[in-house]
Amino acid sequence: MKRFLIAAAFSWTALGAWAHGGLSMEQDMCKLSVGPYMMHFAGYQEDAQRTEFCEDIPHKGPTIIVLDMVDLTLRDMPVEFRIVRKTDGPLDAAPVVYKLPPATYPRGTLMVRHDFMDDGDYVGLVYAGEGQKHASVFPFAVGKPRGGLLYYFLGAIALLALGMGGLALGRQRLHKDIAKQADQQVH
Repeated sequence: MKRFLIAAAFSWTALGAWAHGGLSMEQDMCKLSVGPYMMHFAGYQEDAQRTEFCEDIPHKGPTIIVLDMVDLTLRDMPVEFRIVRKTDGPLDAAPVVYKLPPATYPRGTLMVRHDFMDDGDYVGLVYAGEGQKHASVFPFAVGKPRGGLLYYFLGAIALLALGMGGLALGRQRLHKDIAKQADQQVH
């Protein structure tokens, strides 16, 4: 039963990672793969808590996105950054919300300031190298939970499974305790 609970907990954690495309959490670091290279991704919103994030943007409004080039090779390559509105069509036809033209960043940090006026689904695009040789595409949401109702439904199923597992474990221990007490009373 303990193995089931651990597996369910890991499944729930994996669900969150699966929902965020090219971004992942490893050792408290948000990493973005751009071809064979890595960038560190962090976002900030100026609010009462001074919110920091590395996946979805908590709410619309002024936002700062910082991309740090983990691989030094990226500092010598032209890097382009775009944010587009997510659509059902091809990304190159999606409405561009923000665009930072190709440039080199010798210090290894690219900072974007953008005021998100609308909640919704967006896609971040990072291109590196001549002719956009290396790319990273990562979907994110602004002002809404990732995955909508499906994500909550899957979460509810995982919590229900954990609860049922805990209940079964508790009953098993209760039966053992009752059997132990009964055995002690007989002897």
